[in-house]
Amino acid sequence: MVNADHDEALVVGVDYGTLSGRAVVVRVRDGAELGSAVHEYTHGVVSETLPGTGAPLPPEWALQVPSDYTDVLKQAVPAAIAAAGVDPAHVIGIGTDFTACTMVPTTADGTPLCDLPEFADRPHAYVKLWRHHAAQGQADRINALARERGESWLPRYGGFISSEWEFAKGLELLEDDPEVYARTERWVEAADWIIWQLSGRYVRNACTAGYKGIRQDGAYPSQGFLAALNPAFAGFVEDKLDQPIGQLGSAAGTLTEEAAGWTGLPAGIAVAVGNVDAHVAAPAANAIAPGQLVAIMGTSTCHVMNGTGLVEVPGMCGVVDGGITAGLYGYEAGQSGVGDIFGWFTRTGVPADYAEVAAAQGVSIHEYLTELAARQAVGEHGLIALDWHSGNRSVLVDHELSGLVVGQTLATKPEDTYRALLEATAFGTRTIIETFNAAGVPVTELVVVGGLMKNALLMQIYSDVTNLPLSLATSTQGPALGSAIHAAVAAGAYPDVPAAAAVMGSKSDAVYTPNPDNAAAYDVLFAEYTALHDHFGRGGSSVMRRLKAIKRDAVSRRRAAGAGVAGPQVDAAPPADTEQEAFQ
Repeated sequence: MVNADHDEALVVGVDYGTLSGRAVVVRVRDGAELGSAVHEYTHGVVSETLPGTGAPLPPEWALQVPSDYTDVLKQAVPAAIAAAGVDPAHVIGIGTDFTACTMVPTTADGTPLCDLPEFADRPHAYVKLWRHHAAQGQADRINALARERGESWLPRYGGFISSEWEFAKGLELLEDDPEVYARTERWVEAADWIIWQLSGRYVRNACTAGYKGIRQDGAYPSQGFLAALNPAFAGFVEDKLDQPIGQLGSAAGTLTEEAAGWTGLPAGIAVAVGNVDAHVAAPAANAIAPGQLVAIMGTSTCHVMNGTGLVEVPGMCGVVDGGITAGLYGYEAGQSGVGDIFGWFTRTGVPADYAEVAAAQGVSIHEYLTELAARQAVGEHGLIALDWHSGNRSVLVDHELSGLVVGQTLATKPEDTYRALLEATAFGTRTIIETFNAAGVPVTELVVVGGLMKNALLMQIYSDVTNLPLSLATSTQGPALGSAIHAAVAAGAYPDVPAAAAVMGSKSDAVYTPNPDNAAAYDVLFAEYTALHDHFGRGGSSVMRRLKAIKRDAVSRRRAAGAGVAGPQVDAAPPADTEQEAFQ
């Protein structure tokens, strides 16, 4: 427990999302959230044209600008302190979390290559966001070679390495822009890069190194394996990746004078080792016991859970010793699109008269569609959707897959499709849960963190579809609170993360329970979802991959002909907190 003289001690947690960063000020002795602030990234997600030059980007690209990340420290942290009305001298530590896998190519001193004038016009010099899926070809080759060679690490990731991860994106960099690759002296997770900026020390965190960096049993893939992929890739680990590993909850260093100037916090306070937004949220809900599957639901969903033993689960994102909590095996799965899908539909699939009615009622279009959809009986809309609009993360691990809605007729209404999309994401989560259960890693409780838990219909659908009690994190800022909990441990206020989580984290148990009639009806629909899932995702049909190839070829031909980019630069997703705000 916190010492008596630490009763006024504070910590700051900073959560880096897809389009914004959020800072929260937390009291160490009880986890009370005293103030918060959000700073939206100036450049957002760069998905169509490169900043400054306007040069078009290929399909499936998603870049970011690293100065947006330091701007969060300069803007959101001081604003959160001001909102809390506290003396920053009481802050004893700061922790951060990031979307992953988000990669920054840098020089040896941590300077992003896109900040160098000679590389400002080179797309590969920019940050590659987790949503950058253009390395699917490299991921396919990594998976095929690992299976052929019988690499022992591949089953730890469910048999698949994702195009989102460090090695696929690194190989893409080498093969698409060898000059930028050669100049890249450090291939850095953004989660670690921001800690580098805060503390002046580059320490790789155990979470991303294990889940996204294929580091198992203290080692990365061998030089021989990498050379077989591409001879020039043989030295990737030694030359660009390998760094000391920091354990979660430990201190990476202390706040530098420069970073103290940015944040208004005292120089010399503890800076916790970096972490991933999903994994850090489990302690915020005090849901770190085996069997508690934590779904961090936002633009995408990441599912994390601790287990007592090492089990290889097909199609998972990985199992890492201490990946969530020291002393336990941390399992990760996920869905690449959830809130993104709902946001996409409200922007592109809803007629103007719906928007007008919603505005007249003073509600968001999400709320209006939810109200209409909630009136339906299960199955009334006659639709089944596949939630692959941003590819499939688990259990197929294939970002060449795409979304699908079956059953539409001339009588189909927007609320029908909207509800079908809500249900599709629940079916995706059930697929993950059933895969865990079948592998011998039982799921006994579903715990939801994030803004989407505000939607009561969505939460009830998830409980009915999974036939599980659904608990909700008390905090609406789970990742930021989780980062603050790790900061408290790094500062020495608690002996370890479980002890801090027991005091600073919390959840409301079984807020939603399955409706037996709805659960039975969803069993029937889930069987249809599974049939489509396996037909399009397990080799029954390759039409989705073929359509992606046709699209890429058509876009390339149009751009080569000088047609330019149609329409303004907009991100493929709503602002980072759109889903949260819609359901409050």
